[in-house]
Amino acid sequence: MSSIRLVAQTREIPPVDDLLAHTSASHPLAWLRRGNGIVAAGDAAPTVLRVPASHGQRRAEQIAEAWRALAAGAEIDDPVRLPGTGLVAFGTLTFDEDSGADSILIVPSTVIGRSHGRSWVTRIRAEGAEFAAVPDAVAYGPHWAGRVGPGAQTPQGYQESVRRALDEIAAGELGKVVLARDLTGTVPADADLRRLVRALSTGYPDTWTFAVDGLIGASPETLVTVHERAVTARVLAGTAGRGADSDADADAASALAGSAKDLDEHAYAVRSVLDALAPHTARLSADERPYILELPNLFHLATDVAGVLSDGASALDLVGALHPTAAVAGTPTPRAIQAIRRLEPFDRGRYAGPVGWVDAAGNGDWAIALRCAQFGDVTVDESGARRVTAFAGAGIVAGSDPESELLETRVKFRPLVDALA
Repeated sequence: MSSIRLVAQTREIPPVDDLLAHTSASHPLAWLRRGNGIVAAGDAAPTVLRVPASHGQRRAEQIAEAWRALAAGAEIDDPVRLPGTGLVAFGTLTFDEDSGADSILIVPSTVIGRSHGRSWVTRIRAEGAEFAAVPDAVAYGPHWAGRVGPGAQTPQGYQESVRRALDEIAAGELGKVVLARDLTGTVPADADLRRLVRALSTGYPDTWTFAVDGLIGASPETLVTVHERAVTARVLAGTAGRGADSDADADAASALAGSAKDLDEHAYAVRSVLDALAPHTARLSADERPYILELPNLFHLATDVAGVLSDGASALDLVGALHPTAAVAGTPTPRAIQAIRRLEPFDRGRYAGPVGWVDAAGNGDWAIALRCAQFGDVTVDESGARRVTAFAGAGIVAGSDPESELLETRVKFRPLVDALA
């Protein structure tokens, strides 16, 4: 990959109101939060760094090395110098090293972004080529609806998997394991997927809304953010559904804040993040107690972590060090991964893996791909519909109840299922 030499040029432009109007309708490429972010404009062929399913070393390490080599040889003209300007790549990595899916970094030919009230366009080309023309915004296609139903893991099968996990926890083999289930279905072949991205970004503005290589979702969990050596992360573990009214809401939040089971689960997740970041950071700190993070449909226990890089690691290097966290795998993590392979009857692909962006200096935002669905390109019936698979999971610890964990996954499915409908 280092033989490719890229040239990137960023220029400030008049304010852009709707970033999504500039990206592809069928294959959107976007990273958004509170109306700010970056999108790949148009459909011009990108530069792709792909780690296929057959591999040797860990995928995150391969991706980080390939990006470091590509960025080192790039020529970058960036007077704007905001997060997301200059040479950038969008990425999505698999949850499991044994997954049949690919991990991927995509360098678009044109990126349009907005942050701190300013907008910009970045054009990227190979050395010796011409910059592509900046595409115009494209009107949204008609509204559409998708259908999803039980996938490989049925509700009954999920509860049985939880029971088996509880047996392993009682036997002392695990402290925690996160088990997911899937919903599968189809969307119209000509569906404008930007409508789904927009519904998620407006309905859940405090999440990271993403669309990368057919993976679309809205994640509340920051895996890691790096900006000029400052490192931050947000750990979420422990969940409760919102109440039907203000009194029920307050009761649900109070019960979550005092739940020994959820506090134990959260402590596992925080410790895994601190242990992973410690070798790369100085002055690493975390909230003494978790706080309640409010989302439109549920509450999470949350802890913010902050530190300063001490060894020059990039955002991608930290992605490799952090993933998978106890929040999406369990503890001890290697045993939890093995249990997930035994107890889940499907390949997670990129679900619960890292998703985000990185720039040439190693800065970037990376989330854990939660509340998401993977859209395929292959048509599955006479109408040419595209297949879609959505995922949601719950952390299983001693004291977990199979029916309650199933209900938790239903709550977590709601943002995506509502948006699809």
